[in-house]
Amino acid sequence: MPEQTKSNTRGWIVVLAGLAVSLVLGTLYAWGVMAKALVQQWQWSKMDASLPFAIATAMFAMTMVFAGRMQDIFGPRLVAILGGVMFGLGLALSAFTTSPWIMVITFGVCGGMGIGLANAGTTPAAVKWFPPSRKGLVSGIVVGGVGIAAIIMAPLTKLLLDNTDIPTTFLILGVGAAIAIILLAQLLKNPPVGHQPVQAPAAAKSSAPVASAVPDVEWREMLRTKHFYTLWIIYVLGTAAGLLLISNIAVIAHEQASWEDGFVAIMILAIFNTAGRFGSGAVSDRIGRSNTMIIVLALQAINMFAFAHYTSPAAILTGCAIAGICYGALFPLLPAATADFYGLKNLGVNYGLVFTAFGVAGVWGSLLGGRIRDMLGSYSVAYIMCSVMLIVAALLAMTVKIPKKNIS
Repeated sequence: MPEQTKSNTRGWIVVLAGLAVSLVLGTLYAWGVMAKALVQQWQWSKMDASLPFAIATAMFAMTMVFAGRMQDIFGPRLVAILGGVMFGLGLALSAFTTSPWIMVITFGVCGGMGIGLANAGTTPAAVKWFPPSRKGLVSGIVVGGVGIAAIIMAPLTKLLLDNTDIPTTFLILGVGAAIAIILLAQLLKNPPVGHQPVQAPAAAKSSAPVASAVPDVEWREMLRTKHFYTLWIIYVLGTAAGLLLISNIAVIAHEQASWEDGFVAIMILAIFNTAGRFGSGAVSDRIGRSNTMIIVLALQAINMFAFAHYTSPAAILTGCAIAGICYGALFPLLPAATADFYGLKNLGVNYGLVFTAFGVAGVWGSLLGGRIRDMLGSYSVAYIMCSVMLIVAALLAMTVKIPKKNIS
């Protein structure tokens, strides 16, 4: 087999392994089913039920900084194995507590750090095997696993809760996640030094700017550029709405539409979250990161403004479909944009720093809904706040211009 063909095949193996790891890590996004059980069976408040998820997303994002650096130095396999162990342990230890504050440590801190470590071994490693023209596509495929996960994990979590109890559900999910990630991590690998990605065949004309000859920038230099802060703020404002819905949608469906099958709404969110992740990266390779961001952020702003008026199961599902595709669309765009501006060599740590924005959004978005619901009796004010944030993010996205040769 020719060397280039072998390299291309190896790259796609890494992509598919990363997709599968992301699928397992997507257990986080089945939290809406678990939160509903905690509220109904253990009488937790909406705020208490949102807290472990919020802390997990924060720890996930914070861990990505040093996990990305570890991946750049030691490679993705070791980092992903460590992440799998910690994520599985966090879930399993949650089986032995009924306290929201202890679960913040088990699921939130330990589980969240595990997600960050394992995630650092997927997208950066996969992207490094491919040319710039495929960064968006590859990122979309890898992070698409998270969306697929909720399609699988939401009904699985409900099935376990219906047939066992909350502690047993946590234990089964934890052991299964650890084993799966450890096995999949064996397929993750960075390309060898000096690797030259196989260029894709000439494509149809594209309106996206070509990010060629972009220098590899270290994180200290990246922090001195305006684009880092623009991308960071877009990430916070753009993902908060999706995280609010993911962590509260089962309760929202019950309260706004008198609908008990909230896990169906979680699955719809997941299906369209997946579609957004798979589709937006490839679309942005053609029409540009900025244009794609503007479209999905503006659409999400309109959707969130209207969400309080979704008072039937059909309307809830429509809102979830729009929210899912717009939320998911951001996840391939941000790592691809980071690589566009700052190169591939240090993508692990550079994107880790950009990704800290997701931790802020995780705490803000997921706790915002529960807190306002507990205080005011509905989520309406939270929806409006999210809509305003999304409008600001869309305006900022208009300033994002992919460099052709040098960083501005």
